[in-house]
Amino acid sequence: MTMTTPAGPFVHPFYRDDQQYVAGTVPFILGGLDAGEPVAVAVPGPRIALLEAELGRYAGAVRFVDMTQAGRNPGRIIPAVLRAFADAQPPGRVRIIGEPIWPGRSAAEYPACAQHEALINEAFRGRAVSILCPYDAARLDATVLADACATHPQIIDQEHEWASPAYDPDAVVSRYNEPLAPPPGVVATAFTAQELPVVRSFAVRRAEELGLGAARAQDVALAVAELTTNSVVHGGGSGTLRVWGEERQVCGAFGAAAEAASTSG
Repeated sequence: MTMTTPAGPFVHPFYRDDQQYVAGTVPFILGGLDAGEPVAVAVPGPRIALLEAELGRYAGAVRFVDMTQAGRNPGRIIPAVLRAFADAQPPGRVRIIGEPIWPGRSAAEYPACAQHEALINEAFRGRAVSILCPYDAARLDATVLADACATHPQIIDQEHEWASPAYDPDAVVSRYNEPLAPPPGVVATAFTAQELPVVRSFAVRRAEELGLGAARAQDVALAVAELTTNSVVHGGGSGTLRVWGEERQVCGAFGAAAEAASTSG
């Protein structure tokens, strides 16, 4: 896979080994640096080491982010990683490599990952940006690769680049817009407007019991406050909350008479 300049602002390359990964990403990075564009690379840690070695002295000009840490919660990637980088730069085009889906992503995380990929085009509408989203075609599930073709307008493999005929990001958002399924035996905590502080404290306590640190537990408090309030205001005045641990994550599901929402982090 070789490419020096992206044909469009949002491009998706498949790769099958380290050689293909380097061939598809390093020219993209160097092209941005040559053009004076700020470059960010948000990929899993081992990929950072590979790219730093290949870039040599140019690596210091690139903003590297370990996606397995900063992007563990897929809902944080656009605001806290990608847009945070782009919005901090002077006016002009920026280049970003973002790899939010890698082998080992959990079943609880994946739907939000697919939705992230579907929403990224809209999130950068009106912003001068070139984004490359690599996918490990050798190790990712066929469903993941099919979703990639539906969320990216341009696709690249080892030899070709083409407009994806399956491009339909709205369909991906709709398909995965379902609440998380709690495991059997998780207690549902009911609440009304009067119990909002109580249910928020319950969620923070459970998050801490499941291993979240104080800072992340406060993120849980903010999310729960927003979602439970919406459940009360827009869902008939009451709702339910479930919090559980799954694959080293804290997950929560909110239910109300008129709506349901889920999150993981």
